[in-house]
Amino acid sequence: MSLPFKFSTPVKVRFNETDQQGHVNFAQFYFYFDVGLTEYLEAIGYDYSRMLAEGTDMVYVESHCRYRSPARWPEVLQVNTRLDHIGRRSLRFSFVILAEGDGRLVAEGHIAASTVIRDTLDPLPVPEGFRQAAEVYEGVSYAAESA
Repeated sequence: MSLPFKFSTPVKVRFNETDQQGHVNFAQFYFYFDVGLTEYLEAIGYDYSRMLAEGTDMVYVESHCRYRSPARWPEVLQVNTRLDHIGRRSLRFSFVILAEGDGRLVAEGHIAASTVIRDTLDPLPVPEGFRQAAEVYEGVSYAAESA
């Protein structure tokens, strides 16, 4: 499924996120993805604290980032986030990071997560409330997807 990005959140590059080459260190982009994901959950009305309160947690099981152009301090980046897939116990979020100043593509990637019982980390189906919140926000049905 390839949906448009309905959600975006700004992230200002901090000086300590850059390396001796003067651009954002590659590992920082995973932090930017995590910011996008966390803010996305708030935007759909099913934030991480609600998930935890209901006894569910997420563990990241896969991540990928493709670096397209350097970002430098003090640029502002827009982290575009969407939910591409909901399976029985899995989620896949996609990200596109653009430079706010000139719109250039800085990075793109994804994070795959599995839902688990908060206290034991045993597998747990994706909460129905999460699925419904995502469907309303994205305007699509994830019900037919499996895995």
